[in-house]
Amino acid sequence: MNNTVLLTDYAWPDDGVERGIIEAAGMRLVSGPAEPASAEAIEALVREHRPAAILTCWAQVSAAAIASAPDLRIVARLGVGLDNIAVRAATERGVQVTNVPDYCVEEVSDHAVGFALAWTRGLVFFDREVRAGRWAPADAKLRRLGALTCGLIGFGRIGRATARKLGAFGCRLLAHDPFLSADAGEVKRATLDTLLAESDIVIVHAPLTEDTRHLIDEARLSRMRPGGLLINVSRGGIVDTAAVVAALESGQLSGAALDVLESEPQVPSALLAQPGAMCTPHVAFSSDASLLELRRRAAEEVVRVLRGEAPQQPCNLR
Repeated sequence: MNNTVLLTDYAWPDDGVERGIIEAAGMRLVSGPAEPASAEAIEALVREHRPAAILTCWAQVSAAAIASAPDLRIVARLGVGLDNIAVRAATERGVQVTNVPDYCVEEVSDHAVGFALAWTRGLVFFDREVRAGRWAPADAKLRRLGALTCGLIGFGRIGRATARKLGAFGCRLLAHDPFLSADAGEVKRATLDTLLAESDIVIVHAPLTEDTRHLIDEARLSRMRPGGLLINVSRGGIVDTAAVVAALESGQLSGAALDVLESEPQVPSALLAQPGAMCTPHVAFSSDASLLELRRRAAEEVVRVLRGEAPQQPCNLR
């Protein structure tokens, strides 16, 4: 029986965790380059090795790649989102698609709250000022986080964790999610337009789908309270970067905290030129604990399926 597992790419120094679990199960791991290769390069790797399983981090696993592996039984995402996997093609071929949906709930929600605190307390702005030789505490225009309204776009595991943490500061909390049918404790359900109009801080926790691409565009940014903060710790494609730059330039936004960009790893120079922009390189998910859990659980899911067992986190289209 084919027991080859292809690891397309990995966002950590080596493949030791994955290799240890796969090989301990009597299976063979083949690793691609650490940095994600092109879809065409991944397709070539699949044609060469004809794996029974694919583990992928950021690399695109296309319909052509899936079709090139006749023994393929599972494509396991080392992460949460599935926008780099041709899920429909996999489903049509009877290939399981899995992810690890809850490994970084605390890390991503911490990152969102950290951005909010950095904005309300001026941490990034004043660090830049002091490094530039300016010491002007009288210029501070800081805000009390607990006095603000925070709107969460998306209210799944991570959105709920963010709400719990912001609630501890005393924030008023709104949430917009098509799957949220009623208020959730102190979090009030709201339409997207209401959330944007009433929130001082808007936090994006939504998945990237055809419906959410550029969900936050020029028109929706114009509905936010002037001088507010936009935080995106979800997927870059949900936010129109050019519209954010324009909103920062006009003062409609006073801050934009972005861990993800639609153009990543390229960062537009116009965004970098904005003093209200705070950018981190898609690391909200990362910690020593979360990465170990992610790698272990994704590899174990592959072993489970190749042994003929049902996956714990199936993500195929119904």
